[in-house]
Amino acid sequence: MLAHIRAIQTDTKGEYGWPRVRKELLARGIRVGKDRVQRIMQAHGIKVLGKRTFVATTGSKHDLAVAPNLLARDFSPAAPDRVWSGDITPYIATDEGWLYLAAVIDLYSRQVVGWSMQPHMQASLVTDALRMAWFRRHPEPGLIFHSDLGSQYCSAMFQGALRSYGMRSSMSRKGDCWGDAPTESLWRSLKVRRLYGRRFATQREAMDEVIDWLTFYNHRRLHSTLGYISPMKFEENWHAGQAKKAA
Repeated sequence: MLAHIRAIQTDTKGEYGWPRVRKELLARGIRVGKDRVQRIMQAHGIKVLGKRTFVATTGSKHDLAVAPNLLARDFSPAAPDRVWSGDITPYIATDEGWLYLAAVIDLYSRQVVGWSMQPHMQASLVTDALRMAWFRRHPEPGLIFHSDLGSQYCSAMFQGALRSYGMRSSMSRKGDCWGDAPTESLWRSLKVRRLYGRRFATQREAMDEVIDWLTFYNHRRLHSTLGYISPMKFEENWHAGQAKKAA
């Protein structure tokens, strides 16, 4: 059992604590109780790597919103591509300068459907992430895109892109730290599990590490909100259910 647990920790680069380790063991056909997994991990000093407090540093600097809060903390749409959420992560340090990541999440499956990494926080950062998401998914008109009051999301460039794609803009109000909790959770997982305490030699090295984690997150990471399956699997199950209903 210890060998299986260590293999999972190696595969996930120390991503999982004991609840996810047990779920992964069960998914691999290994039946084991939670107490045994917890006891083995504690006895052998197997812990989640990089578990630290996360502090967001990219809050808005103004009070005016260009869109109402259509989401109102309802993070559970009934189907994919109904509600997306976007945000910018705090800086990623490299020897070539800061790097910033903007991501777009589908709130149904919590899948990252678009992203952009650039050495600045201009409007093109979030617009490029939105463009990637749109080209990958081609959602029906009327999708709600939720964000904070950041100047990038309030910009004419980004708001124009939303209109051109037939999307509706939604924004959290100033001081609402729970206004976009799923995206903040994504940043917390990325920062404390993979980036905490690291400084990359090049921006390319940092980009490769982030893309590797996003791929792991979408395809393999067991998401507690989704019943401990990956975002991709959760969405696949929905499509399978729709096909069965149509048949």
